[in-house]
Amino acid sequence: MASGSSLLLPPQVPMELHIKNREKLLESLHQHLSHSSRPLHGFVLLQGGEEHMRHDTDHVDLFRQESYFAYLFGVKEPGFYAAIDVANGETILFAPRLPDDYAVWLGKIKQPSYFKEHYKVDKACFTNEIASVLEQHYQGSGTPLLFLLYGLNTDSNNFAKPAEFEGIDKFDKDLTTLHPILTECRVIKTDMEIALIQYANDISSEAHIEVMRKVKVGMKEYQLESMFLHHAYMYGGCRHCSYTCICPTGENSAILHYGNAATPNDKTLEDGDIALLDMGAEYHFYGSDITCSFPVNGKFTSDQSLIYNAVLDAHNAVISVMKPGICWLDMHILAEKVILESLKKGQILVGDVNEMLSARLGGIFMPHGLGHFLGIDTHDPGGYLKDLKRINEAGLKYLRTIRELQEGMVMTVEPGCYFNDSLLLPAMNNPKTSKFFNQKVINRFNGFGGVRIESAMVITASGCYNMTKCPREIHEVEAVMAGAPWPPNI
Repeated sequence: MASGSSLLLPPQVPMELHIKNREKLLESLHQHLSHSSRPLHGFVLLQGGEEHMRHDTDHVDLFRQESYFAYLFGVKEPGFYAAIDVANGETILFAPRLPDDYAVWLGKIKQPSYFKEHYKVDKACFTNEIASVLEQHYQGSGTPLLFLLYGLNTDSNNFAKPAEFEGIDKFDKDLTTLHPILTECRVIKTDMEIALIQYANDISSEAHIEVMRKVKVGMKEYQLESMFLHHAYMYGGCRHCSYTCICPTGENSAILHYGNAATPNDKTLEDGDIALLDMGAEYHFYGSDITCSFPVNGKFTSDQSLIYNAVLDAHNAVISVMKPGICWLDMHILAEKVILESLKKGQILVGDVNEMLSARLGGIFMPHGLGHFLGIDTHDPGGYLKDLKRINEAGLKYLRTIRELQEGMVMTVEPGCYFNDSLLLPAMNNPKTSKFFNQKVINRFNGFGGVRIESAMVITASGCYNMTKCPREIHEVEAVMAGAPWPPNI
């Protein structure tokens, strides 16, 4: 790939993807209701996302659809509802009734017939008709039952919002059944979902490589962010990112979610800095999540090589054993162990590595979880089933799942090693952990920052497949930064 170009074309997305997602939900819901000896009738009802103004102004923030609604229906516009008849799977989409002046300011007013055809549903009506349409459509006995989406997101600790509409009091409501079933549907991806996630990873990999080629000492961190965003949108059609770009350099790279409003990617790149760029584009709701770390001057120092290879070895060790049935907690411990062994080899640490693990020293150098589910959300839901609890120990408490891997899951693998004083200084003064530090050597890493390497993996029947296409070995990174082609055989 030449600089400033792309080998990719944004793919057409068939609505069959969302039809399959609805079929998957209906099958799981039928199984659950049958096992519970409950009748197969009622409606799954979801409310889509709404547009939001910026505070008290009339500025409308760029809309992105609510994720469960996007998963089932693929609708990009705000203000919609949708229902699925549990008895027969028929889908009804409800569009907002727009005022006439919408056509002047925002574009042509589309009729329900357009949405029926475009989104491949059985029927389309207006949102002010929800109650009457569902009552007329209902074929069961008694009061119609609505399965509403309400449940905890274990990453955010926020709850999904159940649908509300005028006339809902005419219906019975079930707030407990739908959320765990629909969430579990999202955990295992279909082939069409995996194809979209692969595209998002392909264009994001290209964009990361573009940044590697153009980075120069003296730039601002936000210029690296800008280059990524430009490539993903210009060549990939990705208007949205999966998350706010994280672009720290130098000591900032020890800050896990740098790039927020208080740390807005605004440091000047200095000779000798290491950059840690965590950026991922989103296409038709499906996302990517990639982190590349490299020296901004294009050449690794011996200390940078030590830490980089410690993280890369952990990254590769985990990927080499990922397959169905493997416990994610075990993978996190494996990554910690590989990193600690490398730090001991580099004389940063001393002592027995197993004792370090028991003392939770791994959580000092890698204070985040090894990875997470990836899909329509960067941190896709389903990490903790009802009977799974977080482990309240350093590093481990931030694991976004401790489940066993299954075929069709998409997981990130993102080990890291950071020198963050807010964690290191207490550990170096704690009698239980201070004995492991070689004070003279570790002082050399003041202001170093950190390294993270992150790839997206899809779990296959017998192993896993790396969806991320970035250079990883030191010689590959240095060659690409010097202008060598990537992939090398092109």
